[in-house]
Amino acid sequence: MCRSIKTLRPPFAEDVTDQDVRAAALQYVRKISGFRAPAAHNAAAFDQAVEEIARTTATLLDTLEVKGRRAG
Repeated sequence: MCRSIKTLRPPFAEDVTDQDVRAAALQYVRKISGFRAPAAHNAAAFDQAVEEIARTTATLLDTLEVKGRRAG
């Protein structure tokens, strides 16, 4: 699906930044919506989706366990 989104969990990525998480969320929303940049009337929905997905992604990374240790 989104082949350009890199894996953000250890051991693939040790230093994941908020920018990394937001970039992955933005790529996901672009892919799902079919818009690289939304029209003005869709901008709020697009931005809200990116922020919610970024928050959920951060929560996921913080709670994953990898080989008996916490990933985040």
